[in-house]
Amino acid sequence: MLIAESQKPKTMIKVAPSILSADFSCLAQEIKKVELGGADLLHIDVMDGHFVPNITIGAVVVKDIRKVTKLPLDVHLMIENPQDYVDSFVKSGSDMITFHIETISKSRLRTISRELRRKGVKVGISLNPPTPLKKILPVLDLVDFILVMSVHPGFGGQDFIQSAVPKIKQLRKVFKGDISVDGGINERTGRMVVKAGANVLAAGSYIFKSHNYSKVIRSLKCLI
Repeated sequence: MLIAESQKPKTMIKVAPSILSADFSCLAQEIKKVELGGADLLHIDVMDGHFVPNITIGAVVVKDIRKVTKLPLDVHLMIENPQDYVDSFVKSGSDMITFHIETISKSRLRTISRELRRKGVKVGISLNPPTPLKKILPVLDLVDFILVMSVHPGFGGQDFIQSAVPKIKQLRKVFKGDISVDGGINERTGRMVVKAGANVLAAGSYIFKSHNYSKVIRSLKCLI
């Protein structure tokens, strides 16, 4: 039986404002603005100055963010030895924790994933632009979502790297969960990655440097 076009289920696009681009002098207000503007979750970049050439925030700030919003917190660990810090971020209120495949072994991820899922925390795996997709294929059954980096991690405001698009296409063929994309996301690049199979858009500068957070978030949600 043919299903009418209007009756076909549609993929929901989720928008995850990346607070790396927010004004930290009024972070609580910035978070409230994106929450009221329709954000689905918050993307929180944790950098250590070793794995990436920048230092951002730690578990203490995540704990304070948890106090001012009910949005799910996706804590993106761009750090060396992430297993040493997982517990502190869970205790701080993280709902989702993303590890980089470049920093963690399959055996260690299996152990951490089992423990996090037991606690109700979702597990994600990310890969940098130069990292081939085959690197994460053996761990897909250990994670709830994938984060494809479309810039070199470390700093906000970078240009989108086109090689992320074929990665997303290939990944969607073998992975049914959420596929998030982080880096250089705007309405144009967002449309490209959504068409390729992504359904979560982590956007920093495009949202926080705009004059109307709600309008920009809506524009991303409508890309489907």
